Amino acid sequence: MFRIIAARMEHSKENGYVGQVDFEYEGHQSSYTVTLQSKDGRDWGYSLLFLSESGSEEEIEAVEELLEEDDEAFDQLVEAAMSKLGHGGNGEA
Repeated sequence: MFRIIAARMEHSKENGYVGQVDFEYEGHQSSYTVTLQSKDGRDWGYSLLFLSESGSEEEIEAVEELLEEDDEAFDQLVEAAMSKLGHGGNGEA
């Protein structure tokens, strides 16, 4: 499903958890980046963008729908970012 390119996560009292995951989705031409934010580490908000250059609107909408509908897919991205918490940033997942 997803191939994680890079992941990072930080935590502060002011902002809670803030992370980012760069990934590819099987069969899509473009790569994506999702920014994740949660005050408590349980309820997450996110923003999905193309990683480097704009791509197919239909493809990014399909990924958006997947993240909204499939908790396991969304959790895969959250777990990739959380695995980097306290590791100083830009490592591969």
